[in-house]
Amino acid sequence: MKNYRMLIQYEGTRYNGWQRQGNTQNTIQGRLESVLSRLTGAEVQIQGSGRTDAGVHALGQTANVLLPEGWHISGEALRGSGLPGLDDLPGCEALRRVMNHYLPEDIDVTELEEAPERFHSRLSAAGKTYQYRIGIDDYKNIEGRQFRYRVGRPLDVEAMGEALGALRGTHDFAAFCGNPRMKKSTVRTISAAELEEVSHEIRLRITGNGFLQNMVRIIVGTLIEIGLGSRPVSDMKRILDSRDRSQAGPAAPAGGLCLLRVYYD
Repeated sequence: MKNYRMLIQYEGTRYNGWQRQGNTQNTIQGRLESVLSRLTGAEVQIQGSGRTDAGVHALGQTANVLLPEGWHISGEALRGSGLPGLDDLPGCEALRRVMNHYLPEDIDVTELEEAPERFHSRLSAAGKTYQYRIGIDDYKNIEGRQFRYRVGRPLDVEAMGEALGALRGTHDFAAFCGNPRMKKSTVRTISAAELEEVSHEIRLRITGNGFLQNMVRIIVGTLIEIGLGSRPVSDMKRILDSRDRSQAGPAAPAGGLCLLRVYYD
């Protein structure tokens, strides 16, 4: 077997998240595995760098998959694609193009290459960057609305930015974990967290060595409450120190969240 790394983009709006589920085929992982199995005739299991929730998007999801040595794209799939010039391409690039032909329009494999035998997209990951987009004022901006959460009211960006500073560094983020039965460590390191106001929206970019379930969305929900003035700036540190999920704000909707990049040493 040989190991292959994939870089994937997707719009998560109509999917039940990344992870394959027994009761539905409507997941990103499920769609990718179905197409790849059809093309190569092999039973495959694609490993993602993490599980994005239903409705969450990605511009830089990394995954890996084991394929048998000597794999080839089935002749029927090649003919059915109607893509020209595939015989002149390296095997990985030809497979990537044929995969994209058969995948839905909202899933795109942007890179496919052979990887070291020990590479694992999740276990080898050193960190990730997420972005959350918040629409402000009364500007609906219909184009691209599925990629942002529209609050529709002005937010105090300065207060939000000050509160965000409490999260940088290594902390126990139990108060921002959406899984009440979490048994593993909830300590994470946030190496960068910045807010940027762009036109009619606020963008949060946050980088860390790992993220708990719903962690970014709960952080955003809390920041929005601070931006609206319903919480003081000092609440962020108090919530963090409490390690109590009930003290934090609600999880912001999934549609504003996007996995931008996964980092490897």
